[in-house]
Amino acid sequence: MSKTFKSSLSSSYCVVLACVGRSKLSRGSFIIFYCFKYLSILCDGNREWKSFHKERPAVRDREEGPAKPGEKFFGNFPFPYMNGFLHLGHAFSLSKLEFAAAFHRLDGANVLLPFGFHCTGMPIKASADKLAREVEKFGNPPVFSKDVEEEPAESQPGPEDASAGPPPDKFKGKKSKAVSKSGGQMFQWEIMRSVGLSDSEIAEFQKPGKWLTYFPPLAMQDLKDFGLGCDWRRSFITTEMNPYFDSFVQWQMRKLKDMGKIVKDKRYTVYSPLDDQPCADHDRASGEGVLPQDYTLIKMEVLPPFPLKFKALEGRKVFLAAATLRPETMYGQTNAWVLPGGKYGAFEVNGADVFILTERAALNLAYQGFSKTPKQPSCLVELTGYDLIVCPAMPPDDYMALWALKAKPAFREKYGVRDEWVVPFEIVPVINIPEFGDRAAEKVCLDLKIKSQNEKEKLAEAKRLTYLKGFTDGTMLVGEYAGMKVQEAKPLLRTKLIQTGEAVIYSEPEKRVVSRSGDECVVALTDQWYLTYDDPRWKESVEECLSRMNLYSDETRHGFEHTLGWLNRWACSRSYGLGTRIPWDPEFLVESLSDSTIYMAYYTVAHFLHSEDMYGANKTHPIKPEEMTDDVWNFIFCDGPYPASSEIDSSVLDKMKREFEYWYPFDLRVSGKDLIQNHLTFCIFNHTAIMARHHWPRGFRCNGHIMLNSEKMSKSTGNFKTLRQAIDEFSADATRFSLADAGDGVDDANFVFETANAAILRLTKEIAWIEEVLAAEASLRIGAPSTFADRVFENEINIAVETTKKNYEKYMFREALKTGFYDLQAARDEYRLSCGGGGMNHGLVWRFIDVQTRLITPICPHYAEHVWRERLMKDGFAVNAGWPTADSPDETLKAANKYLQNSIVLMRKLLQKQITGSRKSNKKAAPVATLTEEKITDEEILEALQKSSVGQDGNLKKMQKLCMPFLRLKKDEALAVGAQALNLKLPFGEIEVLQENLDLIKRKIGLQSVEILSATDHDAKAKAGALSSLLHQNPPSPGNPTAVFLIGNR
Repeated sequence: MSKTFKSSLSSSYCVVLACVGRSKLSRGSFIIFYCFKYLSILCDGNREWKSFHKERPAVRDREEGPAKPGEKFFGNFPFPYMNGFLHLGHAFSLSKLEFAAAFHRLDGANVLLPFGFHCTGMPIKASADKLAREVEKFGNPPVFSKDVEEEPAESQPGPEDASAGPPPDKFKGKKSKAVSKSGGQMFQWEIMRSVGLSDSEIAEFQKPGKWLTYFPPLAMQDLKDFGLGCDWRRSFITTEMNPYFDSFVQWQMRKLKDMGKIVKDKRYTVYSPLDDQPCADHDRASGEGVLPQDYTLIKMEVLPPFPLKFKALEGRKVFLAAATLRPETMYGQTNAWVLPGGKYGAFEVNGADVFILTERAALNLAYQGFSKTPKQPSCLVELTGYDLIVCPAMPPDDYMALWALKAKPAFREKYGVRDEWVVPFEIVPVINIPEFGDRAAEKVCLDLKIKSQNEKEKLAEAKRLTYLKGFTDGTMLVGEYAGMKVQEAKPLLRTKLIQTGEAVIYSEPEKRVVSRSGDECVVALTDQWYLTYDDPRWKESVEECLSRMNLYSDETRHGFEHTLGWLNRWACSRSYGLGTRIPWDPEFLVESLSDSTIYMAYYTVAHFLHSEDMYGANKTHPIKPEEMTDDVWNFIFCDGPYPASSEIDSSVLDKMKREFEYWYPFDLRVSGKDLIQNHLTFCIFNHTAIMARHHWPRGFRCNGHIMLNSEKMSKSTGNFKTLRQAIDEFSADATRFSLADAGDGVDDANFVFETANAAILRLTKEIAWIEEVLAAEASLRIGAPSTFADRVFENEINIAVETTKKNYEKYMFREALKTGFYDLQAARDEYRLSCGGGGMNHGLVWRFIDVQTRLITPICPHYAEHVWRERLMKDGFAVNAGWPTADSPDETLKAANKYLQNSIVLMRKLLQKQITGSRKSNKKAAPVATLTEEKITDEEILEALQKSSVGQDGNLKKMQKLCMPFLRLKKDEALAVGAQALNLKLPFGEIEVLQENLDLIKRKIGLQSVEILSATDHDAKAKAGALSSLLHQNPPSPGNPTAVFLIGNR
């Protein structure tokens, strides 16, 4: 060992010599009681907080220009759909914005958090129409069958309308007849009953307008009780019921059309036959994000003579129609496969041709121009697979199915397949694939040892290995495109097949899609208005905007990049539902995802138009809806020329423009990650088209879905809570506390009821403690912090201030809750215990209450405002008090305290071990041990030790025993405090730290006396008596004192 290293050890380590009495002090007991008088605080706070949302944010004069960096924060949230009550799914996403806005307000920023209510689209109209049909069929109120009343059930909500209130208990039992008749869904009347509405009230909801006047005010009240720090003057609903927002959307659509961003086109789109209109994502009960999948429909002509079953088809051209994604493989076709028991039909596609296919495929074709009567398939003959005389059911792979038919005569006989149909045929090489050759199917089946077409997992793997590779790397071997790469030949061959009449273009949904009206959707070729999201130049602008935005996670950024890869033209017009009329084609409405792309700008001026009337129906308002012309909107949002012809007062127009210029661009939009694929991407597209670059969005923060008690939130299982139910059960602040604790990031989070209940106890217990401390204020020590415990507690407060701010700035609210509340509470509890009979410092206690109140304010405002005004007796609001100031954290002091606390914990364990050991055998000497519980091994440290001069000098095992605990300690310190941890001396004096805290050590462990001795002092070693020799066997080291316990008085 080097002299330097020896010197550092000898000057640092110490021995703790402790005397223990024969009987240890018993620990006291305490009871936590819950006082209900505090519960209302967590919901209501005080009257001042209830009126906080009415405060008016200041807007500077226009001459001063836009807000300076960090001066303002404008955050928003996708307005929820108003066909029911808000639930915890809404609250979870919204809480991220609410906590962020409250933090920025606390940090001194001017904050705007507005909130609107979305009513555009078909869900409300569809539900109202369902009620009307049920009344017409079953009476008012409807009298359903007995089975309906005995076995209520409810379908799981989709992503948008999971807002109708839930039943109180879990549903059980089989589906009722009502559910079966409605395709797995309850009658609409029953759904309305389940949310607590009476029959007389439900009858009013046959009119769509009732939904718009009933649910938004209830949602607003729930959010106010939740404590949302919102400027309610700016709230509004959508649709033409609100003439101001209706004018705004019409201006937006006209502007996009004038820019060439909206065109009329004929394209394939997912379509609802029942609603007779395109079915976009938010119009769907299931299948959000599903797109049309294009196929090539190969026409295989059936040659006469026809079977008897085909007699009605004589004189027509009959084709077996098979859809494929790989038309280039048709060169090698040897067989066509059908389900023996499958239902097929001969459908008339025009005056002469007949396609044999399924009814579902015929329905899709009918909406794509292939039927005698548009949108109505015409079936001439109903058929089964047996009528078509072909193969076994659903072979997972053509090669294995053909092999099975050729190898098994009994198999052929079972399905009536003649020998000459299969036996003479071999697979035809069509494509050469590197690694698999020109007989890829055969080779991969041999490689994977596939023996049967029933080995589905192996066959799926075989397809995975060859299918995509055949397209990307394969080369054509036959036909006029021989020698050409498959991916180059495919579009050419597809075009040729279509031009020669041997195939047609066919499309159907990628997966099953069900509209909110309950019907299964098809793909239709529709002539309507589209937004040209496929425009390459427009996408370039979107990519530029994304590159400048803060998206807070790589997964979110990848989601946007993926969406831009597939996004095509988007149908923006509808013929059914609620909304704003397309201004140049009033037969159609603007669809719900197209009127909600730049409305964040509308928030900046909404209070000039609404003034707390969300419907814009105040007839005495100084600005009339018809005065909001395109020139006015352009002046406000697009820096257009002053609208000289406007009848609006010029000072008002200037104020509106200044308001927009001050708040825009918005800083943060918070949303569930499921909206990346539509709404959020559309938001960027429309902003880049309409707004100047300096007004483009700055940030999106996306989160996952919320689970309840580790299970998926679902109305059908009863694992569901509305926001109102959560507030009533847990209180507003405990709900917010649990939402913050549920998790951050894009993974699904977990709202735990136990956490919410524990939050009630934590917060109310804290209020009780504050009241007790303030009542006994005279018992607190006066003067500046002076003890080690004072300094440590003051440092812990400084640490909490710094780390919590960093967590809030990153919008990591679970971490902010930990550092700003849990850790700070633990530091306070440790401080109370450390102070002992000397008592706590008055100034530190008041500072702790002040700081903790401010740090928890964004999450628990009702609690915080109550403590701020009613207990600390301070003016104003805690949320406006400013972020607390603090000195830089002292990492050395933190390390010293950690050393102290760890030493005490391990001393207690060693003492317990000694007492237990002495009871077992009093003849043995009391054990002596270092304060390391076990030998710590670390490959990285050990490797460095082996290579060092210390490790190579002498017995490595002995060096490892001596050095590893110390080196591991230094590694941990280096990660915490940086390079200074590698100094040759500890950053604090061990003896001084332990000596200053003798009273704490005695109290925490239950000792009669304690002495702190230096291991280098020979006289000190003598005090260990017979045990002193053991100090050589287990010597102390820096950061690891050795404890020796002597039984009896000393």
